[in-house]
Amino acid sequence: MIETVAAAILWTARRDRLVVAAALALTAALGLWATLWTGDWLMQPAAPAFATAPHALLLFVMWWSMMLAMMLPTAAPALLSFNAIACKTAECATWLWLFAAGYAAIWSAFSLAAVILQLLTRDLAPLTGMMALTSRVLGGLLLIAAGAYQFTPLKNACLRQCQNPFFFLARRWRNGAAGAIRMGLAHGLHCLGCCWVLMLLLFYGGVMELTWILGLTLYVMAEKFAPARWKLDRIAGAVLMLWGSRVIWRALMPSPV
Repeated sequence: MIETVAAAILWTARRDRLVVAAALALTAALGLWATLWTGDWLMQPAAPAFATAPHALLLFVMWWSMMLAMMLPTAAPALLSFNAIACKTAECATWLWLFAAGYAAIWSAFSLAAVILQLLTRDLAPLTGMMALTSRVLGGLLLIAAGAYQFTPLKNACLRQCQNPFFFLARRWRNGAAGAIRMGLAHGLHCLGCCWVLMLLLFYGGVMELTWILGLTLYVMAEKFAPARWKLDRIAGAVLMLWGSRVIWRALMPSPV
C-alpha cells in the first residue's frame, strides 16, 4: 500500500513538471510568434504612423509578447517550487496560474515602460529598422551600464532570490489566491531587479533580432540555473564592460586615411 501511494505521488510530481514545462514551451512559442508578427507589421510601409495609438498598441504587444516568451521560461524553477508547496492543498492548480499571472504582470509593466522609453527617445536615440541603436557610442555606453549593473548589490540580492526560489517561497508563503498573486508579484520584482538592464540590451543588438532575443534568454536562464559559486553575473559584467569600451574606442578613433 505504501509503495502504491509513493508511486502515485512520484507520478503526480512528474506529470506536474511535464505540464508546467509544456505550458511554458507553448507560451514561449506563441510569444515569439506574436513578437515577430507585430514587429514585421510595424516595419511595413502601411504600418500605423509613429506614436499614434495603433502604433503604440502594436509596439506594446510586441514588447509584452517578447518579455513573456523570454522571461516565463526562466521562471520555471520558481513555478515548479511553488507547485510543489501549493499542491499540498486541493487548489494548487488555480494558485499556480495566479502566481504565474502575478509574475507576468511585472514584466507587462516593464513592457509598457519600454514602449514609453522608445516613444520618448526617438530623436535622442534613433533606431535602425530592426530597432537597434544607430549610435555606436550610445550602444557602447549601454553595454558598459549593463556590465556595471552586474556588480551592484541590488543585482546580487535579486539574483540570489531567483537562484533559490524554494527558499524565497518558504519564507514568504501566503495561502489563498491573493497570496499566490502577491508571491508572484514579489518574485517578478526580484526577477525584474535582476534582469531589467540586460533586457535593455535588446536596443543594442536589435529588438527584432531573433538571435539576440534567444541569446539573452539563454544567458538569463544560465545565470538563474547555474550555481552561485560560478559567478556568471560577474564574468558577464566584466565582458560587457570590456565590450562596451571597445565599441566606444572604435567609434571615437579616427578612421585610417
